[in-house]
Amino acid sequence: MLAAGVDWSERDAAGLRLRESRLEDVRLDGAELRRANLRDAEIEGGSWANVAATECELRRVVFRNVRLTGAVFANGALDDVVFENCRLDLASFRFAKVARCRFEGCRLDEADLYEATLETTALAECSLVRASLAEATFADCELRGCDLSGVGNPERLRGVRMPWADVIEAAGVLAEGLGIQVVD
Repeated sequence: MLAAGVDWSERDAAGLRLRESRLEDVRLDGAELRRANLRDAEIEGGSWANVAATECELRRVVFRNVRLTGAVFANGALDDVVFENCRLDLASFRFAKVARCRFEGCRLDEADLYEATLETTALAECSLVRASLAEATFADCELRGCDLSGVGNPERLRGVRMPWADVIEAAGVLAEGLGIQVVD
């Protein structure tokens, strides 16, 4: 299925099932996608700001250049999902299971990852300014070129892989997570 340039904002699409589809410049702002199930889908452009996708299941989905500000993926299962050049600021991944995913060039400023589980996931060139990592767990994850300024609960990053230059860049945040007081 191909859908292009349509506006489905504020619609109730709870339980939506979408397979082998491509959405181009589709607007789903404020839509209800609770328990949605998307597989083998490609979403290019458009806006899904404030979409409520709680308890969703996303498998083999690619989001490119999509505005997802304030999107809620709480209690969701994201498996083999790519977010490329997306705005995910203020997005919620509370209690979500995120596995084999990639976030590249994304804005995750003030995102909420409370008790999210991230496995085999990569974040490259992303902004996580003031993101909340409270109770989040990371296993076999890599952060590369990410801005961690003001990230909450930086101690939750325990076990992630980062290039040395990125560790130096984030030294203040990482020291805070370890309880180290930096003095002049």
